[in-house]
Amino acid sequence: MIIDVDPSGAVPVYEQVRTQLAEMIVMGALPQGFRLPTIRQLAADLALAPGTIARVYRELEAEGLVVSRVRHGTVVAAVPERHLADPTTAVEAAARTYAGASRRLNLSLDDAVAALREQWAQLSG
Repeated sequence: MIIDVDPSGAVPVYEQVRTQLAEMIVMGALPQGFRLPTIRQLAADLALAPGTIARVYRELEAEGLVVSRVRHGTVVAAVPERHLADPTTAVEAAARTYAGASRRLNLSLDDAVAALREQWAQLSG
């Protein structure tokens, strides 16, 4: 699970984390039942305040994407039907995630597109 946070960006940090986690859940990169890191662990990994991650988890729970239980942690819930209704939104979320991963790996746009084309060809052929 790779989360990219830009503290100097225009989007608040908690929203960056919430959006990325929500996209991973809706796209299936984090399957139902996947146990998310503890609030303290994710906060330490991202160098953020625990309260920031707690807010992220609360908002994801309010959206129905995760379930938090004392002593059991926070796990990915079944994706609500409303999140699966629009394939365009799902593809845009996947593209955003892929673009972010490609940039973190310092790939050029051409290299990222070439990798996508290769995977597409393997699925088609």
